[in-house]
Amino acid sequence: MRGLLFHSFAFLFCVSPVVSVPLGGLGSLFGSDSNSGESGDSESQSVPESSPARVPLPSSNLVVAHFIVGNSYSDVFLLQKYISNFRDDPRYQRIGDEPLVSAFSGQDCKFGQSNSNAGWLYAIKRSEPVYFVPAFFVDPAALLDYTVMDGGFNWNAAWPMGDYDINFDPDNSWIEKLGGRTYMAGVSPWFFTHYSNNKNFIHLSDNWMFVKRWELLIANRDRVDIAQSITWNDFGESHYLSPLLKDDSQPDSEKWVDGFDHQGWLDLFAYYIAAFKTGAYPAIERDRIFLWARLYPANASPSPPDAVGPPANGRWTHDFLWAVVLLAGPADVVLQCGSTRQTWGLESGLAKV
Repeated sequence: MRGLLFHSFAFLFCVSPVVSVPLGGLGSLFGSDSNSGESGDSESQSVPESSPARVPLPSSNLVVAHFIVGNSYSDVFLLQKYISNFRDDPRYQRIGDEPLVSAFSGQDCKFGQSNSNAGWLYAIKRSEPVYFVPAFFVDPAALLDYTVMDGGFNWNAAWPMGDYDINFDPDNSWIEKLGGRTYMAGVSPWFFTHYSNNKNFIHLSDNWMFVKRWELLIANRDRVDIAQSITWNDFGESHYLSPLLKDDSQPDSEKWVDGFDHQGWLDLFAYYIAAFKTGAYPAIERDRIFLWARLYPANASPSPPDAVGPPANGRWTHDFLWAVVLLAGPADVVLQCGSTRQTWGLESGLAKV
């Protein structure tokens, strides 16, 4: 059984929880719209046979410790406290008998030891065992040096890192160097951030990017043990899937978050999650269409002028509306935006239009 996690950002120093959602409960727990700048509106085939996952992953647990880490000797006790607070919770996600622990970054954290690997061994594994699958930002060749890792999470593989379509090459690089250890893959709807503190850029999210990403993970599900949705509530980077809760909004992201709900994507995620976890796309019982696009042209100039300036890589994106159609039977699908109108005659199943 493959695992599915939702990354949840939190302001608590050093900790960011991840939620593992039971497959059958996704529809009952969750329900797109647009960010100012880079987002938009949204409202059984078989999968190739694959071998079983390398590790048994329960589908009903809800808690995983996921740290945005510190680096000092004193942080060791804080990390251990977070783990001990949850490790006996029956909802805690485990791999075998060990609680799953992850981290965002932390590849340079020594925790008072001689190197990073020794530091992490000291910080989280010297007392009780944990199953450690961090997102370290390192060259894949360096993964061999991190014996503390029971697996690896390639965070940046969730988006193309240049002006090209998403592909599985970055995942392959990590899987090869992990040498049979657990591999966690990221999947994300898109990425836009617009702060003035040197964080003003996009990752290319056109061409049904996250849909193609899910299809890549499903096609390679014999090599991917866990998929993590990035993110549940990181509003500042625009890839949130949660409801808009005002108290959770990250400071200064309101201009591209407020009023722009993304929950419609969760229903489309649910379709792919079922295929990833079970090996077969679910039957489509009713016709549905999911749409997303930016509110404004890619080359639009704000008035009054925006003090932050255009996001880096902004020229990569194009002025299209992206749609995914789920059809229970053959149908004609008509989309119109302004004076542009297109019609497709489609068979039952999923289509990208």
